[in-house]
Amino acid sequence: MSERPVLQPGPAHPITITPTRGRVTVTVNGSVVAESTEALTLQESNYPAVQYLPISDVDQSRLTRSVTASYCPYKGDAAYYHVGDVEDVIWTYEQPYPAVADIAGRVAFYPDKAEIVVQPA
Repeated sequence: MSERPVLQPGPAHPITITPTRGRVTVTVNGSVVAESTEALTLQESNYPAVQYLPISDVDQSRLTRSVTASYCPYKGDAAYYHVGDVEDVIWTYEQPYPAVADIAGRVAFYPDKAEIVVQPA
């Protein structure tokens, strides 16, 4: 079994993490499941920006841990959650690599499964 690669962000694949200015509200199936003024925006290479919210700002009573797992060579092992009957709508890096350590304790939502609204401050 080969080891999984661990890659560092750099000029060819930059990753930046900055505080999100304003309030982030996340709705799944028409119901608000998260609101935060403490979100972080992660911008990775040329991918769309992602909002990472503190897990404490999510209605955790609505979450069910998924068996789904994935790996990112820049961020580490990802775990997933369902919200109600919407499967794998949330992902989280519970022990992210040092280069993205700021996203520890935070979750992100798939924009095709949740409505993510950033209201500017």
